[in-house]
Amino acid sequence: MTINRRTLMKLAALAPAAKLVGIQMAHAEDRDFRHALTLFSDIKYPPDFKHFGYVNPQAPKGGRVRFGVVGSFDNLNPYTFKGEAGPAVQNDALLMSSLDEPSTEYGLVASGVWHPADRSMVVYRLRPEARFNDGTPITPDDVIWSMQALRDAHPQYNSYYKNVARAEQTGEHEVTFTFTEKGNRELPLITGQLPVLSKAWWTAKDAQGKQRNIQETSFEAPLGSGPYVADDVKLGTSIRLKRVPDYWGKDLPVNAGQNNFDTIEYIYFRDANVAFEAFKGDQYDWRTESSSKMWATGYDFPAVKSGRVVKEEITLKQVNGMQSWAMNIRLPKFQDVRVRQALNFAFDFEWANQNLFYGQYTRSRSYFNNSEMEAKGLPSEAELALLNPLKDRVPAEVFTTEYMNPVNDTPQNRRKNLRQAAKLLSDAGWQIAQDGGKNVLKNNKGEQLTIEFLLDSPLFERIALPYQQQLELLGIGVTIKTVDSAQHERRTQTFDFDIMVGSWPQSLSPGNEQRDFWGSQSAKRNGSRNYVGIANPAIDAIVEQLVQAPDRDSLVAACRALDRVLIWNHYVVPMWYSPVTRTARWDRFSRPDQLPLLSTGFPTTWWWDEEKAKKVAAT
Repeated sequence: MTINRRTLMKLAALAPAAKLVGIQMAHAEDRDFRHALTLFSDIKYPPDFKHFGYVNPQAPKGGRVRFGVVGSFDNLNPYTFKGEAGPAVQNDALLMSSLDEPSTEYGLVASGVWHPADRSMVVYRLRPEARFNDGTPITPDDVIWSMQALRDAHPQYNSYYKNVARAEQTGEHEVTFTFTEKGNRELPLITGQLPVLSKAWWTAKDAQGKQRNIQETSFEAPLGSGPYVADDVKLGTSIRLKRVPDYWGKDLPVNAGQNNFDTIEYIYFRDANVAFEAFKGDQYDWRTESSSKMWATGYDFPAVKSGRVVKEEITLKQVNGMQSWAMNIRLPKFQDVRVRQALNFAFDFEWANQNLFYGQYTRSRSYFNNSEMEAKGLPSEAELALLNPLKDRVPAEVFTTEYMNPVNDTPQNRRKNLRQAAKLLSDAGWQIAQDGGKNVLKNNKGEQLTIEFLLDSPLFERIALPYQQQLELLGIGVTIKTVDSAQHERRTQTFDFDIMVGSWPQSLSPGNEQRDFWGSQSAKRNGSRNYVGIANPAIDAIVEQLVQAPDRDSLVAACRALDRVLIWNHYVVPMWYSPVTRTARWDRFSRPDQLPLLSTGFPTTWWWDEEKAKKVAAT
């Protein structure tokens, strides 16, 4: 049901003390609007809080920060799944997440939020002062249009908000989202994450008279509402943002002490090694180092030794999700679980960790590594309550065996694991045959087992090459294809790959995104994060239990049950994780005494330090 403004005025005249909620009338005093929402636990900051505890409210404004990015961009519209977008626009959301609470959001565009006990809907009161960067007000109509336009433009938004049945204006500054289901604790929170776009801007024509289309790529930076706007864009090369001095939300408690730099610049490099040399040459300021080799051997240049560059490992409270060699099980060759399991027996993590990673990594054994949601031991009673009804549809090992990866710590174990891999492949119907004097694996149709590894960075080539040698010992034909980031994005969005590096980051409170990661519906939807192509009714059932979890204990049990079923189906070859975030920066910045628990806070809560910058320049 859509209620237009005229109807609202008539209803308001008939019942001036009431507000519409969906199609019901509810008195204002019956609805306790809050300044924040949380999933399970208490809200940390009270309604009258002045700033978050991890900021310096007196942080000076000024200076600049530059980031190096490996890759390129061919588009400035981040809301379509077409192309690869650069960070040229910021749109405020209804709520803002706290960086020291796992699942709490505070009012940003919305000043207050309410939902009934069954969470069948959520109501937001918008701030009358909220503005887009051109000075036009943010209205309920913009919120409603944003929800539908984003769902139409991008499959991830469509999946994320699929349980929003309708959005409607229910007051002069009020929007109500009605849901298709009750009891989903996360739905009010994820609607709060909705970026609010300008309907007027997107439905108008550009300076050349061409109709704008949110579903298409564009070289025009969209109108935003956030603290920074695009100032200078060199397509494929760099994007510079400048701080908006009269940003409408700069004095809100959720923004106090944040957004301190005058400019933020993103500089693009085609090659990771070139990017690192540029950092050494002071062409950008901050690196989050992903290469263990670089961390161990690359930071011995003079600026580090003199202290002008600070190398720091930061420990965060976070879940280490699954990074892996992800197989595309839409392809017939990966549909036999024995083939998938054999690929894990052939992967020599221990050799890679010792010879390539300098012992810095821990092997992943879970989709929720390093957290209470990681499945260990045998299932608990709470897990069995979820798993027993699915017993005939999940691997038997889920109930009997704690998952452990094969270990290749000795030559004997490497040979034993390769023999086990060969047996699994033989049991799956792949037999050694001669082809041009080489041993190759073929099935009874005479087809050879071949695998292409699709990569987007040369850094992974040094890991894929020794893996290729192990697989070729088994008779598998292997090619390694490294493509640019834009081509990699296109191919992964359409699932045009054999094996890729698949990563699924996890929060401390997993929820509706698990449908997009593992759900049967997402397996067929281009642009989803179900890279593997999982369409498993048992997994769907567990994910729904996770989404509907009424409390923290139930959520943890559902995550552990999901973890067991995913890992024992051998959909991926697990890689590794690091318990620390490796950072390096030119020493021109200062930060609050307390960093947030869940993030480095850079650059949002840091600031330019003029005295440090002078010392760096003088050294």
